[in-house]
Formats: sequence, C-alpha cells, structure tokens
Amino acid sequence: MTRRGSGPAVVDVADLCGDWIVHVRELEAVGVSRRTAFHRCRPGGPWRTLLPGVIVLHNGPTTRDDRRRAALVYVRQPAVLTGLDALELHGLTRIPRATGPVHLLIPAERRRTGAGRVLAERTERLPEPVHSSMPLAPVARAVLDFARRSRDRNHVRSAIAEVVQRGLAEPATLRRELAAGTSRGSALPRAVLAEVSDGVRSVAEAQARRLVAGAGLGAPLWNARVVDAAGRFVAVPDAWFDDVALAWEIDSHEFHLGPAEHERTVRRRSEMMAQGIVVLQTLPQHLRTRPDAVVEELRRVHATAAARPRPPLTAHPA
Repeated sequence: MTRRGSGPAVVDVADLCGDWIVHVRELEAVGVSRRTAFHRCRPGGPWRTLLPGVIVLHNGPTTRDDRRRAALVYVRQPAVLTGLDALELHGLTRIPRATGPVHLLIPAERRRTGAGRVLAERTERLPEPVHSSMPLAPVARAVLDFARRSRDRNHVRSAIAEVVQRGLAEPATLRRELAAGTSRGSALPRAVLAEVSDGVRSVAEAQARRLVAGAGLGAPLWNARVVDAAGRFVAVPDAWFDDVALAWEIDSHEFHLGPAEHERTVRRRSEMMAQGIVVLQTLPQHLRTRPDAVVEELRRVHATAAARPRPPLTAHPA
C-alpha cells in the first residue's frame, strides 16, 4: 500500500526494508525520501533517529539490543560486537551490565566516528564473527577487549574467571590472544591471567591468594583435583595446602555458579572431612573486612593440620 507523492505508508516500510532499524539509504531505496524520513523523526513523529542516518521505525522505548543493531547499521559490515556487549550475548552472567557506547571492531582502514554512542575500534585483526542474532567477537577476544579498557580489577577478575570456569576459553588461549593484541591496557588482564593460571577461579579466591602470600605458609594449589590413595576423586577445594592436607574454602554462593553449585560444595566438604582433610571455611567479606583475623585463623588451622598424621591424598594442579 502506498500514499501518492509520499512513498510507502509508515506501516509498510519495515516490511519493505526487512527490519525496524534501518539506514536512511535503505529508506531511499524503497521510495522514502530523506526529507520524508527525517520529517517522520520529528518530536511526536512515528519514527526516531538512533544514530546519524540510522532510524528506528517506531517511536517507543529502545533497548540495548536496539542500540547494538543500530551501531552495526551505522558502521556497516564487516564489523563485530565485542567487549561487554558481546560477552552478554555469549551468555556471561557475572559481568557488569553493558552501558555507554556500543563497542565494535571494524577494519583498520575504515574511518568511522562513533557519534558518542558507538565505540568503533579499528583493528588489523578483525576476528571471524561468531554468529548469533548479531555478529560477535569470539569470547577470548571479547573478554580481553573489555579487560584492556577496564580499570576495575574485580570486574576483570570476574569476567575472565567466568570464561575459564565455564570452559569458554582456556588460560593459554587467553594468553595468546593478549600477546597478539596491543600492549595498551594489557597490564591488568595480564595480572589477572597470572591468577587464573595459578588455578584461581573467582574474585574471592584472588583476594584470598593475595592474603595468603603474606601468611608465611607457602603457596597453596588453587582448585586442584584431590584424589585418595587408590586414585579415586575426592574433591576440588578452593585452596589446597598439600604439605598438611588442608582445604581452604571461600564460602559463598556469589562466587560460584548458583545454589546447585553451593549444594555440591557442601557435599564436597563432607567428603573431604570423611577422608581426614582439615577444612577451613571463610566468608568472602571477611577477606576484605577482617584480613588480619583471616590470616591468623589460617595459620592456626594450618598448625592443627600439621599436628596430625597427613592422610594419603594426592593433589593434581588445575
């Protein structure tokens, strides 16, 4: 259906363009002039402008997904979403919410500003996109693109730890990706990857690692696989002091995968105690609010563990 002299009717344009978010060039291609398009984007009109030349064909509220799609239309292909926007679409849950400019990777030869709402990062290493509803950078690239621009160590720890814990990328893959990219902003992700390579898998464990470094007890193994004398699996404690068979558990839902994982943690502790392992439980908030008391308790429990015969257990590093 058309209206004489003004091109397609408002209700027909999305069907003709194949989407609700379009560039003005696409509107011209189906018979809507620029003048008509921008007139329809006036205050109170049926459409809205999201980015220069990019229009959403309704005047209701827009979502983050709308802004991602608008950014992709604005920069044109080839381009991929990266950083928090990509990580969210990859299904990560322990990351900050994506706000601010939409982070995109575009070819190095492309010249495109972001109009304050798009971070269009030019790169010589444009990755092959992982296609979901939108083209995404692979997880390893996306998490390090976020980490290089973040100043929050705990946010970077949480994101990288979740990627590794869920098997979305191995530490070695992340190290290679970090080495292949720019050195700008690499110090923080490099430090966090050192923690993860030691077996640390959460923010709380990273804080505990820093505390234990000054406790004079030697470095524990993080998330090591403990087996009995017959080679049967016993548990994977957060931290394992192998010399005295002491398991240190950071006791919180927040830093694991949810209530089901917490239930498994409780069962794991029971199995460890049945094997003669001394288990110390510490609340994550005490690592921040009572660090001296945590270290003192750890030393005391370590001494208790050392005073009894060590059970015949073997730990394999993460």
